[in-house]
Amino acid sequence: MSVDKNMLLTTKFPELFSNTTPDFPQKLTQANYFMDAIKELVELCGDDPNRDGLTETPYRVLKAFLEYTEGYREDPKNHLLKTFDVSHQELILVKNIEFHSLCEHHFAPFFGVAHVGYIPNIKITGLSKIARLVEGYAKRFQVQERLTNQIVEAMEEILQPQGTMVIIEAKHMCMCGRGIKKTSASTTTSAVRGIFAEQSDVRAEFLSLLQK
Repeated sequence: MSVDKNMLLTTKFPELFSNTTPDFPQKLTQANYFMDAIKELVELCGDDPNRDGLTETPYRVLKAFLEYTEGYREDPKNHLLKTFDVSHQELILVKNIEFHSLCEHHFAPFFGVAHVGYIPNIKITGLSKIARLVEGYAKRFQVQERLTNQIVEAMEEILQPQGTMVIIEAKHMCMCGRGIKKTSASTTTSAVRGIFAEQSDVRAEFLSLLQK
């Protein structure tokens, strides 16, 4: 890896590639191995990694994957720590939170929307914090089922609401763009806790609001 690439990585990802980062030399070595492996992959697929248009691809792929997985470099639950004492004990629903993630089985993208609702007990959080929570867990190697549960469990742990419900709708390129190649297929997962699990009318209110 050239000095220029070192500088670019340090500038773009200082939390990983700076002299103050633990295991900094090891991380640079790993970056080297990764980019060399991408060159080998290009050649294995039948192209020339040294031709114009592909010479910078290994670095670009490395940078892309580090951006796709930014969620590992934070604790998404921390976004919920900013709370407000507001007397509200009815449903709060944030719909259509867009996200992009990577399937951990093929490193293929899956993307869609998350709907997150909760009924507060004492504390409420900022609406943007819920979107940041979703983003933090989505930017990891994931499966949709785990992503759904991580969001609902974080809401339960930090906010301690009367209940939480999360629904995620997503398309998976490992299914739409390869393998079975069913381009119209989508996947829906849900997780319910507390009052949403106990009372069907509360779940019904959540679901009805999704249709509006």
